[in-house]
Amino acid sequence: MNWLNFFRPTSHCLKSFGRGINADIVKDEEILFNKAYEAFVEKKVLDAYEYFFNSLINYTNDISNQNIILSREKEILKFTIFQGSARISGFCTKDKLYAEVIMISTQHTNVALKRYILERNYHFTYINYCSDTHSIKLKLNLDNIMMTPQKIFYPLRELSLNADFDKEHMLSEFEQYELEDAKHLKKVSDEELKVKYKFLHKWIDELEENISLLPSDDSIGMQSFLYLNLFFQIDYLIVPKCKIYQQLTKQLQDYFAEVDMLPEVKNAQLAKYIAELKELSFDEFCSNFYEAQYTFSQIEKSPYEEFVTFIEDSLTKIRWYKNNRHPQIIPTIYSYIALYALYNYGLNPAARKLLHIYITVIYADFFNALECFGMYETQKDKFLKNDIISQIKETVAQYNKQYKLLKPFGDTLDFSSLNDFSNSYFTALKNLNFHEA
Repeated sequence: MNWLNFFRPTSHCLKSFGRGINADIVKDEEILFNKAYEAFVEKKVLDAYEYFFNSLINYTNDISNQNIILSREKEILKFTIFQGSARISGFCTKDKLYAEVIMISTQHTNVALKRYILERNYHFTYINYCSDTHSIKLKLNLDNIMMTPQKIFYPLRELSLNADFDKEHMLSEFEQYELEDAKHLKKVSDEELKVKYKFLHKWIDELEENISLLPSDDSIGMQSFLYLNLFFQIDYLIVPKCKIYQQLTKQLQDYFAEVDMLPEVKNAQLAKYIAELKELSFDEFCSNFYEAQYTFSQIEKSPYEEFVTFIEDSLTKIRWYKNNRHPQIIPTIYSYIALYALYNYGLNPAARKLLHIYITVIYADFFNALECFGMYETQKDKFLKNDIISQIKETVAQYNKQYKLLKPFGDTLDFSSLNDFSNSYFTALKNLNFHEA
């Protein structure tokens, strides 16, 4: 039973992209999960918890990412779970599970922050805020009566995801100077940050130029695609944390939630925030990045059929723009399809990886600048055809045990141009068979 949406970049690059978990699920995850269920039935509670936690450990190149650390004594199992900025520590006994996250020092709280904490308690199902002499914490306390792996998974996921979000939110919105209990976070290299800062400005400059070249009438929809695609580019490729991530997320939530607001007003709000990003100094930009381990995906699992419907609707829009002689927006819409899906849909790991292969083609310059593997030579207008076909074949083979009817499609792709390639790629994705054996 695959509870997590896992995704590993191509073997040519070990950097993380997007908000998915950039790692492989443990190979015997389903076996461990079932053993946990059986152990609970047999009242072997600590064994059950140990099987369950081991089923959540993820791997890179068959090496554990240490996203969960276990320590067992005779009557107690201690655990640490890492989820971005949050370090969840706890223990299990035969009677209960307790877990907590240190959120912020009590000496750094103010009235606005205390009000936020009280309001947040009403949003939770399993967890709540508490405090001691030194810290405000987010905690979970479960009784082991009639416990099952499912009854553990969702409370721990709620604790982990909300702790990670709230720690960053407190940092960005309530003038906190640094994240509490953050020794597990690693610094991103200056070289990587310089590349990301450079491409952020490059993409903003390209956006402004593209907006200026749009026709003066009937261009609101095209502007929307250009603005939104940049937001999804930043989120998936640059992967900011902290204040930039919080603000980026709010801008996107507001855009799609405000159904009664005029599109031109929404576009103006996006443009305003992009202007703020453009003014960020390099030091300010760098303060929004760290490397961390993740255990739970923040995106709910989605049926692949939802993505197929989205592809079909998007290709209809592309045909409309093509028929109405607006070819300049078509590459942006193709990019938007992939990046929107990676942001919004909890796709299975095979689909996410296949979408990532597409991204490495259309954003090849960015990947090459990061010393990853971009599969298109921009200066020569040349696809790395054999590598693209090979990566698709390798990905499909990796998941063929689970998806027996999944077939590689690299040989069916049209390499005549980027637009032709994109159209053939999404047509192929639309027709994939992800029915499980």
